[in-house]
Amino acid sequence: MSPAATAESPYAWWRLVASLALMTLGGVGMYSVTVVLPRIQADFGVDRGAASLPYTLTMVGFGIGGILMGKLSDRFGVMVPVIGGAIGLGLGFIAAGAATTLWQFSLAQGLLIGMLGTSATFAPLVADTSRWFDRHRGIALAICMSGNYVAGAIWPPVTQHFIDHGGWREAYTVIGVFCLLAMLPLALVLRRRPPPEAAPMSAATTGATTAQADRPLGLSPATLQALLCVAGVSCCVAMSMPQVHIVAYCTDLGFGAARGAEMLSVMLGMGVASRLISGWISDRIGGLRTLLLGSVLQGVALLLFLPFDGLVPLYLISGLFGLFQGGIVPSYALIVREHFAPMQAGVRVGTVLMATLLGMALGGWMSGAIFDLTGSYRAAFLNGIGFNLLNIGIVLFLLRRARARGIGLGRPPQGMVNTVSTPV
Repeated sequence: MSPAATAESPYAWWRLVASLALMTLGGVGMYSVTVVLPRIQADFGVDRGAASLPYTLTMVGFGIGGILMGKLSDRFGVMVPVIGGAIGLGLGFIAAGAATTLWQFSLAQGLLIGMLGTSATFAPLVADTSRWFDRHRGIALAICMSGNYVAGAIWPPVTQHFIDHGGWREAYTVIGVFCLLAMLPLALVLRRRPPPEAAPMSAATTGATTAQADRPLGLSPATLQALLCVAGVSCCVAMSMPQVHIVAYCTDLGFGAARGAEMLSVMLGMGVASRLISGWISDRIGGLRTLLLGSVLQGVALLLFLPFDGLVPLYLISGLFGLFQGGIVPSYALIVREHFAPMQAGVRVGTVLMATLLGMALGGWMSGAIFDLTGSYRAAFLNGIGFNLLNIGIVLFLLRRARARGIGLGRPPQGMVNTVSTPV
């Protein structure tokens, strides 16, 4: 094995930079549709719930595509799905910009942009990054997944600028061409396959036997995976309310779409800091405790949206929301790597991240539907708080099982190696 193909080598860090850039570029598929939501509603003459459908289909496609791309990555290496994703993303934006009906726009968003495009720059890159780092896996995952929030900080105001000066159709076409030109060369950096690695960190940390590793936290692998998926859906239903509807919310309050795009940018920009801080924390206290911390703070931020709807308070709360919840989704990827075998990284991480994306999809649509029924977003915020409490309950249950079994939840000792594997 050459030095350039070992974990935590200089090449691994350069590879992480490329993954960060690719996730930042690919993230445009997730955030551009939230910016154009008011324009889509007006252009196609539909209500708020129907205008939210393209976002929902994008996230559903994103989630399903994550599993498919994860399998491709496990078998052929991450470069293959990333190249396919660049092509899907570029063609998707061009097709969406040319759509003449809502269903055409929704199909382009869900199939090309979501399932075949953006999904290739999320779960596969997260799983791949986790296989190039051991001692600093938490912070490496946080850096990689910060690309999703860097995209959220950059793309909404950029998209809004192009919309204001040329219309949303031209903006989509320009974005599609740019993604094709920028992403294909970056994908070539990822051509090397990851080095051999150790087994699940929980086994390495605690000296677990093969039997214990076969039943993570005393549960079957399928049960633990299912609980993590339910928790992922729940936390992201809550997370989606401000992220998806802040532009429309500001428009309704009379502040304008541009102010809403700025708030979304602030929210996701603070999410970058949150992910880096949470990554540093998770290397010390483990994925489950980091997930609990982020979930509780996210609930606090959602509560703050209820009594305050002024312009300045909304900027401040948007920043707090981003700072509080940015580390939640990376925690799921770390939990998977702590309790499952490395050779299953693509599929396992892809499945759990699919659940978080389905939660974003469900929450985005649900919030719009609740708005149509009630005429305001107050009930939608309350709905998000309820789902957030369900997520917290699941995390507390898993933490109790970990403590009862004496499973270490913090950073594994350096140099600890174990060859235990976990069955599907």
